Amino acid sequence: MKKLFIVLVALINQVSFAQELVRKDSIQSDSFYTLSPVSIRAIRAGENSPFTRTNLSKKQIQLANQGADLPFILNNTPSLVVNSDAGNGIGYTGMRIRGTDATRINITLNGIPFNDAESQGTFFVNLPDFSSSASSIQIQRGVGTSSNGTGAFGASVNISTVETEKEKYLAFNNSIGSFGSRKHTLQFGTGQHKGFYLSGRLSSIVSDGFIDRASSNLRSFYVGAGYSKDSNSILRLYIFSGKEKTYQAWYGIRESDLLQGNRTINYAGTEAPGLPYENETDNYHQTHYQLFWEKNIKKNTHFSTALFLTRGKGYYEQYKANERFTKYGLTPPTLNGVAIERSDFIRQLWLDNYFFGNNSTLQIEKNNTEWTIGTTLSQYQGDHYGKVIWSSINRTNYQHTWYNNKATKLEGALYVKQQTKVQENFYLYYDLQVRTIHYRINGFRNNPSLFVDNNYIFFNPKFGITYRKDGWRAYASFSSGAKEPNRDDFEAGITTQPLPEKLNDLELGIEKKTKKFTTAITLYDMRYKNQLILTGKINDVGAYTRTNVPISQRLGIELEAAFSINKWLTTGGNMSLSRNTVKNLEEYMDDYDNGGQLKKMYDRSTLAFSPATVLNHFITIASAKRIEASLFSRYVSRQFMDNTANLHRSLDPFFVQDLRVHYLLAVKGLGKVTLVAQVNNISNTKYEPNGYTFSYFVGGAIETENYFFPMAGRNFLFSINIKRQ
Repeated sequence: MKKLFIVLVALINQVSFAQELVRKDSIQSDSFYTLSPVSIRAIRAGENSPFTRTNLSKKQIQLANQGADLPFILNNTPSLVVNSDAGNGIGYTGMRIRGTDATRINITLNGIPFNDAESQGTFFVNLPDFSSSASSIQIQRGVGTSSNGTGAFGASVNISTVETEKEKYLAFNNSIGSFGSRKHTLQFGTGQHKGFYLSGRLSSIVSDGFIDRASSNLRSFYVGAGYSKDSNSILRLYIFSGKEKTYQAWYGIRESDLLQGNRTINYAGTEAPGLPYENETDNYHQTHYQLFWEKNIKKNTHFSTALFLTRGKGYYEQYKANERFTKYGLTPPTLNGVAIERSDFIRQLWLDNYFFGNNSTLQIEKNNTEWTIGTTLSQYQGDHYGKVIWSSINRTNYQHTWYNNKATKLEGALYVKQQTKVQENFYLYYDLQVRTIHYRINGFRNNPSLFVDNNYIFFNPKFGITYRKDGWRAYASFSSGAKEPNRDDFEAGITTQPLPEKLNDLELGIEKKTKKFTTAITLYDMRYKNQLILTGKINDVGAYTRTNVPISQRLGIELEAAFSINKWLTTGGNMSLSRNTVKNLEEYMDDYDNGGQLKKMYDRSTLAFSPATVLNHFITIASAKRIEASLFSRYVSRQFMDNTANLHRSLDPFFVQDLRVHYLLAVKGLGKVTLVAQVNNISNTKYEPNGYTFSYFVGGAIETENYFFPMAGRNFLFSINIKRQ
């Protein structure tokens, strides 16, 4: 009955996150798109573009930003599922859109690629509280308009900080909540004065985490400046940086411990004798430099160029028990003439990298046609090395490097986009991108003799048509995308190198907007060729590696709606229904009885972490101009942790609700003061949105090991935000 009630509520409300779209102060059109610099407009989908997208305004971002990482701010958008290692949204977090993980989601910051060039992952913990500097976010589902950086194989998220406030301001935001969580943010802006503006932010976030020892200590800053001598050109500079120290909780919790009610146990650091090792931590510092110059060459011709540098350096420290000296390239010490082969060690795994390049864009508007021509050129230089800093045998503190592998990645892209208004209500669109990659890896930690030197050339075309009239918008688009494997995929072996992945994406959508009502329906068909997924197969060094599967597909429908019933009541939600399949799957399983691996074939199965149903619902009551309360409900159906659709290797469905109340008042001498109280998981539901599994054959039977990442039960956050202008 509970599941039936959830579905009925979603269907009655037509389902949508777009609360602000139907309110008086909402974004009724892409105003941030039309007013944004060329560098942002070049990669975003506007009102006339034939792509599926969700726009978040600055107000929407600020209301949701109480200290959790960026994925949790996007939590109620269609087809999105979030998770957190620490269980409370602070520290290492992740998200999947339409079932695709962060390595397949193209993320840009002011049009500059954010995905790690090697792993292709996105680690928002490296830029804590970046949401406080975001002025708008656009989520595109499907291939979309992704032009810069890694290919979008499920979605792209474009984050902009360039829209500035015209008036000077000073803001101080503070949050305190469960698990010792605290957030402090100081922001300022000079406003625009004689063509110059300056804005900045200092942030601190700390938390003990829901999981034992899953603490976070996060620091960041942001500086943005711009100067325009006249209305024809502008120079912008953005520098932002984050420094994180997190005690790791990435091992998850064994199913046996979870069944016994131990939802907070953390295995990290427990190889140390006695108490867990106190410094089993991840430490990373990342700084971004972005310089933009924009010029209006003629009335309808605009040029933009950007230089960027991302500098990152950090390490993960581990206590490792009873390991051989020879594993670390060390000579075993002797005692009374006998070699001591094993010892406990403390080691650090380092990553030291530079990512730099240039993006340039030329936009021309003429005779109902807009052309966009863009180029991007970037280079990544990454050093991977490991240090042994301590041994239990001789109690020596030293700095011994036992591996040092370098990697370089050179990328270039050229794209041409054209959008033309045909007759009165139709818009034709095409986007042609050529992307080249030269990727070189000089060995791996566990396979130092494996060298990779690969070149790729991808052609990614996109075509579409849009119809707009009387608040209606209908569109159809077909897009192709291709992307290279990530670093770990190449370690499969010399003779089994992975192939690039390819995707053909068909999107059909229709939406209607009025002053009180917004609704949208999207149909999508995403067909993959050679998608890389985990099958249980091991590589040359015995590690599990992703394998190309010839055919897989994501087929679904997304429904969105919001309705302003009256001045004080708004409701809506979104619903995503999908079928996510893989054909001719080969599952590999370690055979401990006979050695080697067993293989099992599946004609058709379900892609991992791809729920068939995702529902979001909200209801907002604004009983007065100063106070507003919102209840958010979310349902995610069963997710399989591998690709075999085995019920015993799955995550249970879950239904959770969050309540947020904010009160606005004016205080003499302080300016605008906003008080926010938020209760997450108000029903204290026990649920796990993420996990992993592996199986093996032993003693004549199949054994399965499941690990889960539980989320916190009922927890609280209280904020006081002060802004003076």
